[in-house]
Amino acid sequence: MPLIAIVLAALAIGFEQLVQWKYGPMGIIAFVALSIGIKAKNTMIGGVGAVILVMLLAQSG
Repeated sequence: MPLIAIVLAALAIGFEQLVQWKYGPMGIIAFVALSIGIKAKNTMIGGVGAVILVMLLAQSG
């Protein structure tokens, strides 16, 4: 069980670094808002994070 938690934490940190490298500070803000919204079950915060991420993805694509 602890091995799974370590692997998941490493994947999350890796994904966060990828978002920061590719999309800058706004990508991190969006990722954090989305994560907080999901964990807190707050649809408004999660929705704001998701919208910002989609806007960043659409801009770069």
